Amino acid sequence: MVSAASKFDSSRAEEYAEQSRIALAGYEACHELAACLLSSILGRGSRCHLLVVGAGGTGQEILVAGRLEGDWRFTAIDPSAPMLQGAQAAIEAAGLSARTEWHFGLVESLSAREPFDAATLIGVLHHVQGDEAKLSLLRGIASRLKPNAPIILACNRGTYADQPLFLDAWATRWRMAGTPESEIQGKIGKILQGADPPASNKAIAKLLEFAGFKEPRLFFSSLFWGAWIARCDG
Repeated sequence: MVSAASKFDSSRAEEYAEQSRIALAGYEACHELAACLLSSILGRGSRCHLLVVGAGGTGQEILVAGRLEGDWRFTAIDPSAPMLQGAQAAIEAAGLSARTEWHFGLVESLSAREPFDAATLIGVLHHVQGDEAKLSLLRGIASRLKPNAPIILACNRGTYADQPLFLDAWATRWRMAGTPESEIQGKIGKILQGADPPASNKAIAKLLEFAGFKEPRLFFSSLFWGAWIARCDG
């Protein structure tokens, strides 16, 4: 996540909120379903503490889950200061600051504490270079969860260049949003920049298994994007 964080500078952070909703068709639905699944597993009205990894940018995970469950608390972590600041502003505006603890850094830099009831890792894994780094991140999360705790993992998968139909549809979605044709190639360049998405759904299932998670289930898919829920096997 260190190298991935470097590309999310202040200029990228400022445009992230708008871009995420255009680039991912169903952005709100994915987050709403994730929160609903966690609520179903943890129990409606429960008092739980969630670890939100890669929380910077919109803070959407916390905004949606915090609205759904009034007794959930959140520890939000991100290695990009500009992205974290953007999320903090959104959380403060929503009145959720008192239920959110912020941590600038990586998962391994979190101090020892009671294990979390659940975790989310949304929009992060395809920015992490190499399977070993991906496994390290997932294992770090698993080691901080209670046994059988759920995780929501959402990311892009597959090689972009090998999916020209999806890439063209993705570019056309920007056109539908009114993006000038002169800017489309720049948008494509950004999605390709430093990206290393897992190769397939099967590859993601293996990463989760090797990291200490079980029973991964795909619950949302949109072009390159997929979202899974799994359980900690610890």
